[in-house]
Amino acid sequence: MENTAFLDELKALTSQEDIISTGREVNELSARFEDYVLEEERKLQIAQMEAQEKDEETPDNQELKQLKSAFYEELKAYREKRKNVIDSKNAEEQTNLAKKKSLINKLRDIIQHEEKIGAAFTALKEIQETWKEIGDIPRDIRHDIQSEYSKLIEDFFYNINIYKELKEHDLKRNFQLKQEVIEKLKALQNLTSIKEIETELKALQNDWEDIGPVNNNDWELLKDDYWKNIHACYSKINVHYEEQRVILNKNLELKKEILNKITEMIDQIPVTTDIKFWNQATKSVLEFQENWKKIGFGPRKENDEIWTAFRAQCDRFFDAKKAFYATIQSKFDTIAEKKKEIIDKAHELKDSTDWKKTSMQLINLQNRWKELGNAGQRHEQKLWKQFRAACDAFFDNKQKFFNAADAEYETNLTAKNEIIEKIKAYTLPEDKKQALTDLKEFAASFNAIGKVPMKVKDGVYNSFKAALDKHYSDLKLEGEEKNKVMFQARIDTLAGSPDASKLFVKEKMDLRKKIDTLNHEILQLENNLGFFANSKGADALRKEVEKKIARAKDEIVQLRQRIKLIPNE
Repeated sequence: MENTAFLDELKALTSQEDIISTGREVNELSARFEDYVLEEERKLQIAQMEAQEKDEETPDNQELKQLKSAFYEELKAYREKRKNVIDSKNAEEQTNLAKKKSLINKLRDIIQHEEKIGAAFTALKEIQETWKEIGDIPRDIRHDIQSEYSKLIEDFFYNINIYKELKEHDLKRNFQLKQEVIEKLKALQNLTSIKEIETELKALQNDWEDIGPVNNNDWELLKDDYWKNIHACYSKINVHYEEQRVILNKNLELKKEILNKITEMIDQIPVTTDIKFWNQATKSVLEFQENWKKIGFGPRKENDEIWTAFRAQCDRFFDAKKAFYATIQSKFDTIAEKKKEIIDKAHELKDSTDWKKTSMQLINLQNRWKELGNAGQRHEQKLWKQFRAACDAFFDNKQKFFNAADAEYETNLTAKNEIIEKIKAYTLPEDKKQALTDLKEFAASFNAIGKVPMKVKDGVYNSFKAALDKHYSDLKLEGEEKNKVMFQARIDTLAGSPDASKLFVKEKMDLRKKIDTLNHEILQLENNLGFFANSKGADALRKEVEKKIARAKDEIVQLRQRIKLIPNE
């Protein structure tokens, strides 16, 4: 056993609440300690003699002296404390004894001198109530005092001749009441709450004492049955507290494991750390704390001590974390200022209705927010809520807008499909002019309707174009009239396309490209005219070239007129 083990064991015993019950264990520990001291002193004497013979430095017994001093000082304090408790208890018991003796004398006086039965019974009731309220008396005479009191109670009833018949009834009634107490004691053993058993057990013992006498023939049977059940209840109580001690010690071991783990973790914190490390470490510490809470209590003294140690390790961790964050707070403050600027820009954009452009701007701000990193526990959550609120305000408005637009697009789709069906069902009249007018009105009506859902826009336009093209093909137009009508129909059809602007631009570019080609051909033909000689054959060729130049110029005029027909979108 280590030198300090005796002292630790003594302190554990002296710190218990029931200091009287530990007397035997303390005496046994004191005897073992004295044996240990004698043995250590014997070993020291031998060691000193051997050192003197070898002319070596003589070992001292300073450590043993300190241990003896500490042990006997603790033992002295314990014995003084125990003596005070015992003295106090003895004094209280002596006071209670005097009170009970006084009641016994009063009861004896009533039995011998009180002639009025009513007054006798009133006095007896007062004595019984007072007797019940008085606490413990010295154990060595407790039985005698109780026996004397019980005997006087019996004498009281036996000495009242007028109530002989009533007494017999009371004896039977008392027998029944005591049997009921015994049955309750039996039922008490089935309860699971030890506190409830202890409380009820004390009350039932008081009830037993308060019940009057029974026939002598019944007393021995009742007494044995009573004490058998009393002992059974106390046995269950003792087993419970023994099991509790096992559980408390197991809980203590579990808490020691957690204390060792958190201590080891904190001891191994590296010199260089980052926020990610502290977040993970904090999560681990919180898990330790949560697991600690799930464990029940340990022995009272050890439980307080280990809790103090565990709390100290937690404080040690959070102090280190606080010191780390203090060193990087300036960096967090800088990031926070930049994020405030982002929030201001987001607030400027949140009411915009330029959905596409503003969406990209807010996405860029969100990417910038991520690039800046965390602004620290003091700022990040508050700033993020502000920034998120501004972004959500814009995107909520955008969603509402497009939800309304989608509903409108569905309506437009229905309307355009109706026109397409009318075009398909249309029968060309004999009058071509009327037919062209009707087809142009169909195109105008179709183009006047707004946008349709993106996923069907091309299909709707192609159906519309195919329906119109079929009718224009059936008209069987000829020459320039056909070219003019078909071009105008083409423009009207393109206007119904969801990509009308792009198609109009492309159409103009194609026409201008044809004009450039024709101008180049005219220039080439005009250059060729200079090579023709004055001859009859050359004149014929010159005239042919001049006709080509004239046709090209006429075509250029027509192409420019077509360009004018294309809307400027």
